[in-house]
Amino acid sequence: FGLPLLKQLLVATRLLSGSSGRSKFDAPEPPQDKPDWLKVGWILGTSIFLCVYLIKRHNEDVVEYKKRNGLE
Repeated sequence: FGLPLLKQLLVATRLLSGSSGRSKFDAPEPPQDKPDWLKVGWILGTSIFLCVYLIKRHNEDVVEYKKRNGLE
């Protein structure tokens, strides 16, 4: 791999990307004045569920570790 090969790859990438300044995958910005409360609730509920689940799982693993190593 040399510098000329890298330059050729960069030129090819520019040609393939096209000359348009705007991406074809831009999505419109969601309105900020009306939050989607269903999504907010879903995300908050999922976060709480994961925190509770992981803490519970961690505590179970600690108890198992102590049993296996005779620490209890």
